[in-house]
Amino acid sequence: MAPKKRIHLNFFETAFTIPHRNQREAYLFNPRDAKDNSRVKDRLNYYIWLAKLAEKGKITSIFFADTYAGHETYGNDMAATFRGGSQVAQMDPVVFISAMAAVTQSVAFGVTGSTSYITPYILARTWSTLDHVTDGRIAWNVVTSYSNSAAKAMGKESVMSHDERYAAAHEYMDLVYQMWESSWEDGAQVWDAENGTAYEPSKIHKIEFSGKYHKMSGRHQTHPSPQRTPVIFQAGASKSGIEFAGKHAEALYCGSLLPPSTAAYVKAVRAEAVKNGRDPQSIKFFAGISPIIGRTVEEAQAKYEACRKNIDFIGGLAKFSGHANIDMSQYPLDEPFEFKGGPQDNTIQGIVNNFKAGYLDDIPWTPRRLGEKIAFGGLYPMPVGTASMVADVFEKWVEEADIDGFNMAYVSNPDSYETAVELLVPELQRRGLMWEDYEAPGGTFRENLYGQKGEPYLPDHHPGSAFKWNATKKQKPKENQEDAKT
Repeated sequence: MAPKKRIHLNFFETAFTIPHRNQREAYLFNPRDAKDNSRVKDRLNYYIWLAKLAEKGKITSIFFADTYAGHETYGNDMAATFRGGSQVAQMDPVVFISAMAAVTQSVAFGVTGSTSYITPYILARTWSTLDHVTDGRIAWNVVTSYSNSAAKAMGKESVMSHDERYAAAHEYMDLVYQMWESSWEDGAQVWDAENGTAYEPSKIHKIEFSGKYHKMSGRHQTHPSPQRTPVIFQAGASKSGIEFAGKHAEALYCGSLLPPSTAAYVKAVRAEAVKNGRDPQSIKFFAGISPIIGRTVEEAQAKYEACRKNIDFIGGLAKFSGHANIDMSQYPLDEPFEFKGGPQDNTIQGIVNNFKAGYLDDIPWTPRRLGEKIAFGGLYPMPVGTASMVADVFEKWVEEADIDGFNMAYVSNPDSYETAVELLVPELQRRGLMWEDYEAPGGTFRENLYGQKGEPYLPDHHPGSAFKWNATKKQKPKENQEDAKT
């Protein structure tokens, strides 16, 4: 019998909070649960607690989602969004990482950064800085921002079309790979006091890049970080998103309500990886999930019912409206709703696809039921039961969907994450589905992701490796062939 696949667990986090209101399902807030600690997510102690807990549970990474400007699709304003607390009062998660890294040694941090609005130079410097100060425990969740509200907040008339956003993102990747991999050679930092040289100029190369969407003439500002290129996370589910993932992604946030839908997505991305000359098994897939765990079935069910009473289904509809670019306020709440439109430019197509994939039962979607689901678990599974029962669900998903782990979103904290660490992790370890310790304690994210200690850099089959300063001339990008010569 083949050994069981050992799975990675990530905590799925956001950095938004409303004082004196409490968060539901890592997305929505509700004022009725006084025990939830989300009201203090605007203070550093929350993130220090989270980091220490994650490391205690041997969690692979803390994945920070991030968005701009909120949703104003439902009712053509943001009233329902503000009342529900969905992706508003959102802080920059980058700011918290250094403090979280200071109290941990092995847990990694995946942080969202938009190719639509952060210039390549600024993003490359920021993520290199994070990689330095965390000793290489950083991933970049690459997103192409989709909403008109974000575009307008950034001074644009409207969002760029879907396929063009991905075309610009491919070009963006070529440029940041050059900064991370080509601009500085190994050994450029010499600290030669005798000859008065801090950095050897001949080993630092100017990048001349002139593309359709991005231009640069300059050198990467910082010396090579422990991973050089951070681990590349992504979550695209459209045709363009799958093509992008097959070329660039090392880890993917994915999932749906049922394993077969996710399995089809995994298969499609792995096929794209092969087209790009990559090892298809090098891409790690993390399905979204929101477990509710009790020491007994009765305790778990009581937690479920208590949380269910607090959901704000209008807030959930406002969130879905923003993701699907359709105003759900125009539909009767209790009549069956069928989304007939095709994917639009400013949608999260994975959310639309998950909605269309089917039901967990024969009951059709109504706006009310959809809003309740989005507000309470999202369009991802929510297993309820003992650690053994939840582990059964995890194992089923790994076997049937060919995934490598989970992004666990919480329902109510501190209980959700604490029960995952105290009850679920030991059960997974007993089954041989999870390690007793990190593969590379104190190592980089990439070492722990792949279980290959001593290999912190992009693998040779990854397209980004063609930009390495010591790659062959044939592999070198045209913009930097001359400067890359040593």
